[in-house]
Amino acid sequence: MAMDSLASLIAARSSDSPTAPYLEDARSDRVVTFGDLEARAAEWAEAFAAGAVSPGATVVIDVTDPLSFAVAHLSVVASGRRSVPVNPQGTWAETLKSAALGSSEAIVTDRAEPGETDVQVFRPESATGAPQAGEHQDPAARIIEAASAGSVILFTSGSTGQPKGVEITEAQLLYVARAIADHNALTSADRGFNSLPLFHVNAEVVGLLSTLVAGATLVLDRGFHKTGFWELLAERRITWLNAVPAILAVLAKSGPAVPPESLRFVRSASSALPEAVRTTFRGIPMIISYGMTEGASQITATPLGQDPRPGSVGLPVGDEIEPRDTDGNALPVGEIGELWIRGPGVVTHYFQGRAADRFDAEGWLRTGDLGHLDADGWVYLAGRTDDVINRGGEKVYPAEVEDVLLEDARVREAVVVARPDAILGSVPVAYVIPADLDSPADARAALAADLTARCEAELPRFKRPLDVTVVDDLPRTPTGKVQRNRTRDMVAEASKA
Repeated sequence: MAMDSLASLIAARSSDSPTAPYLEDARSDRVVTFGDLEARAAEWAEAFAAGAVSPGATVVIDVTDPLSFAVAHLSVVASGRRSVPVNPQGTWAETLKSAALGSSEAIVTDRAEPGETDVQVFRPESATGAPQAGEHQDPAARIIEAASAGSVILFTSGSTGQPKGVEITEAQLLYVARAIADHNALTSADRGFNSLPLFHVNAEVVGLLSTLVAGATLVLDRGFHKTGFWELLAERRITWLNAVPAILAVLAKSGPAVPPESLRFVRSASSALPEAVRTTFRGIPMIISYGMTEGASQITATPLGQDPRPGSVGLPVGDEIEPRDTDGNALPVGEIGELWIRGPGVVTHYFQGRAADRFDAEGWLRTGDLGHLDADGWVYLAGRTDDVINRGGEKVYPAEVEDVLLEDARVREAVVVARPDAILGSVPVAYVIPADLDSPADARAALAADLTARCEAELPRFKRPLDVTVVDDLPRTPTGKVQRNRTRDMVAEASKA
């Protein structure tokens, strides 16, 4: 059976393995089989049609229950509509803002009292994710192939604070999902574990779609819980873990990992993994990756079965990547520049035409990320273009300083940002989170002093942070990444005091 659309892929999986589990809830015995998914998708399509939510319409997904969220989201795309997943922990006002930005015709939500809105509200049944209203089709009915292709719209808040809509087409989603499933060697015997937010592109493509492509099973949790984590993975016979550096850093705090025997590999998304954390997982195959919403998640990844190179996020997977200078010229091996990406999984424009200057005529997208390639094509990140610190005309790339700080095993995370300076314009300052959060004040003072000495020994003067501060935590995104812009704002405000 051809599987060139999400609807046909769902139908194929249901035809081949109707009773095989596709999604499982980590905290209960609830399961969505491939047959269930096809039936629910048909029911959702019928409910939207009955509610005059036309093909091509935009539907906001604001659902707390992970199984219901996943089924509703996939059903919207499979029916030829646009899905806008939002954070269900956000406010109703934020949900309505996303609905307005996408000119949405409907909202799917399981909020107890969602509040007033001018658009239609659909409510899923918590156990299955099927629509509550409308007559359901025969569960054996096949999904009708949508007349138009579906898509996902995700809104990113840039440095200006004005959200940019990234619309990823059904074809792009499936292209990247297939590349990930192939790269990870996923089969129907695999059982993944995902506690990352489903309203982010990683969980949607790396988690939901690559699992569907492989005909495998994905266990969904509402969030990361370190207590009993490895025991839960053993109980669920997990073969691969979808995680981010922040989660792995927390797990590393307990010492060398003792994963279940079933675990084939751990996947770490979004950035390089600190060596102090990676060594804790020594002996466990590790895939370290880099991606972005505009690339439908994964752009680079460590080849499965090869040891990650320290500081690297692997090789391009399915797309091209090229460091360029400020004039747009390609840079040679080893030179840091802004990373440009191009390929079947990369968007060619933003929703409603915003930020058109980030795309060129040959289909390349300017990512805003800095990095370089080594002689073998492995990619190394050096921060964001707006993270570069201009210290009296000298450029300081935060990642270069952070790598030195992370060489100390007592450091779990390190973040270097700019602090305003009346003479030099800006200077680097460092914040480090200790591996031992319970360390006393004198141990923290000793750590800061040792790190200052390390920077003096290993970095030229202009790259050395003027201050090294040990903190318990820093502002973070829902996926656990440190929010550098908020950290910079915090530093700027403190410098005024």
